[in-house]
Amino acid sequence: IVAHSAYYLLCMLYMHTCMVLKASYHLWQMKRKIGEDERMKSKEENTNSARSKILTIPNMLSFFRLCLIPVFMWLYCVERDYIWTGIVLIISGVTDTVDGFVARHFNMVSDLGKILDPIADKMTQAAMLFCMLTRFPLMILPLGLMVLKEFFMGVTGLLVIQKTGKVFGAEWHGKVSTWLLYIMMILHVFWFNIPDTVSKVLIGVCVVMMAISLVLYGRQNLKALGQEEKNTED
Repeated sequence: IVAHSAYYLLCMLYMHTCMVLKASYHLWQMKRKIGEDERMKSKEENTNSARSKILTIPNMLSFFRLCLIPVFMWLYCVERDYIWTGIVLIISGVTDTVDGFVARHFNMVSDLGKILDPIADKMTQAAMLFCMLTRFPLMILPLGLMVLKEFFMGVTGLLVIQKTGKVFGAEWHGKVSTWLLYIMMILHVFWFNIPDTVSKVLIGVCVVMMAISLVLYGRQNLKALGQEEKNTED
């Protein structure tokens, strides 16, 4: 039952990813149309050029994290090499921090990066949680909440892009939620005989933070949609 439920949840996460990619394509079409209608000032052109870049270091790091997913799944489920699984997971988490730092401090922020980075995060987290379901059935709680959160954010985020053309980046609560989840997963990987009470506490903390992040992200998107409707009426 747990395996079937996890499979269903991962399918929903895949649907969310497709929706985000569709939103990205829609945003690209909007910008292309705007670019054909008018010319921007030189400074605005430089900014938009930086934001529209694809082959940037942060984007390549995000793609690298996606490539690590089958690696740690194979290590955990087939080889049962939990040490190397944890090492790969740590590398994935470190690159997540590095790409954000590089993007902000070296003017490499791009709309593609704003979409690719969370996709890499969520696919990594969902895949690892799915693997750990074989040993820790309670992992279905953060996995289920993650899929619910990403589905809601995918729907509202798509509406925000369609109506306003804006792409929101990750907020502090999303990063905190991500790091707590990584810490929880890494501890469960390295600490083979983790006590049941400790495991439940770690999972509970992650679930609470993920719920808080869902509320804050949801409020942000709904506020943007409400503001756009208000501006349209005016």
